[in-house]
Amino acid sequence: MIYRYMEHHVRNVTRAALVCLVMIAAGVAPAGAAVSPPVDHAGRWITDARGRVLVIHGVNMVYKRPPYAPDAIGFDDTDAAFLAREGFNAVRLGVIWKAVEPQPGVYDDAYLDRIATTVALLRRRGILTQLDFHQDQLNERFYGEGFPDWAIQDDGLPNKPDYGFGPNYLLLPSLERAFDHFWANDPGPDGVGLQDHYAAAWRHVAQRFHSDPGLLGYDLFNEPFPGTAWEPCVNLAGCPEFDARLSAFNARVIAAIRSVDPRGLAWYEPNVIFNNGPATHVVSGGDPHAGFSFHDYCLFEPQTRSNTGCDPFDDLVFANAEKHVAGTGDALMLTEFGATDDASNNQAMVDRADRTRVSWMWWAYCGCNDPTTSGPGTAQALVIDPSRPPAGDNLQAAKLDTVVRPYPRLVSGTPRSWSFARDTKTFRAEYTTARARGRGAFAAWARSEFMVPARQYPGGYAAQVSGGAITSSPGASVLRVAACPGATTLRVTVTPHGVSGQSCAVRRRSSKRSS
Repeated sequence: MIYRYMEHHVRNVTRAALVCLVMIAAGVAPAGAAVSPPVDHAGRWITDARGRVLVIHGVNMVYKRPPYAPDAIGFDDTDAAFLAREGFNAVRLGVIWKAVEPQPGVYDDAYLDRIATTVALLRRRGILTQLDFHQDQLNERFYGEGFPDWAIQDDGLPNKPDYGFGPNYLLLPSLERAFDHFWANDPGPDGVGLQDHYAAAWRHVAQRFHSDPGLLGYDLFNEPFPGTAWEPCVNLAGCPEFDARLSAFNARVIAAIRSVDPRGLAWYEPNVIFNNGPATHVVSGGDPHAGFSFHDYCLFEPQTRSNTGCDPFDDLVFANAEKHVAGTGDALMLTEFGATDDASNNQAMVDRADRTRVSWMWWAYCGCNDPTTSGPGTAQALVIDPSRPPAGDNLQAAKLDTVVRPYPRLVSGTPRSWSFARDTKTFRAEYTTARARGRGAFAAWARSEFMVPARQYPGGYAAQVSGGAITSSPGASVLRVAACPGATTLRVTVTPHGVSGQSCAVRRRSSKRSS
């Protein structure tokens, strides 16, 4: 099972004031920033400082070759503007440990300056950033990327031949041994434990970014592989023994981050075999600001399989993720899926995410000369070449037509359901005014926002709102809805044609100052 997967896995108020100052200085109207920072969570729900539920539709942007910065491949404000226009509100941005700490204890702040530039241009477009310490097969020695050369200890075991991304995890003893040394926190060349170095590097990054109003949090370690302990993980019950070691690692890294950022979301991942259906036993160590970041890739070759064969496994991955956060109380987000041109799989995945009310990040924005993928880079991409304008034949239009869809971006209450019927272009959502934390409800006229992308509604749309009033302009890309006085449940329906309607008139504020 793991082999088949590996074969195809291509993979507070203070800040609110700061965001206004930053955006004014950048010449961007504060009204364009829908989210009140900082981002936190209420159980499985991601929330903003006002307690509104934030739903994420995002993409991954990870450049895996030196100098490991997205601007080097051409990702710039044009791409950020394109993402915002298509309705995406977050990017999982690759930060490569090898670039952060090229020598033990020596940090490259010029590299972090480049990352900060990308974070800033995304923020100006209203896009949040999840910083992701990304690795695939650890290092270039194993035909991957992520770890500094000095952090690799493989005991001189052979690293050839190159079996390709995925199989190398299972067939290169040197790669497995290097993982073993890391999970054991064995000392690096300066006598400091490898995990201790890793945690300190995260502390340095968090020190730099913790006050950024566009921060969605920190993804601690991309796709942890158990090393030689992988075989016991290949069963539906999972592997408690390795997950305990992974949990201890999470606790170490989160403690380092907490020394400089007491509340930024710390997103931890299960071991990579979770992606195929086994359960997880990993935890964050009880941190109150933690999120569960999971991935879902089908067991079968994405270009040739029938979607029917994938559905049971993909359903199981989602079910395991929901069960996990129901027990831990952590936030929930699918941070990788896709990486395929298979339209049926992509459609099934975004429908599944809607059905289960799960936020997501598509893999990936671009192929970007990716060294760790078993298929062509264009199979991953939404935009083929970020150095060219994101338009025309530089777009993977069929995939965009599938993954770009309406959704409840920001909810003053708690979502009950949402769905999008692609054939009729009908979007439906239902939510209550009850706060996601379970204490009280939002007041009358509290506003929620729904993304209504022009890609799905090029001729405009009609909106019917039960229990609320429409406060946005006709045809606006963001449909804004205010709760009527006394309403406890609101329902929103969007169609390409018809007449818009609402349950109450919008309250207008007097232009005269009362005496």
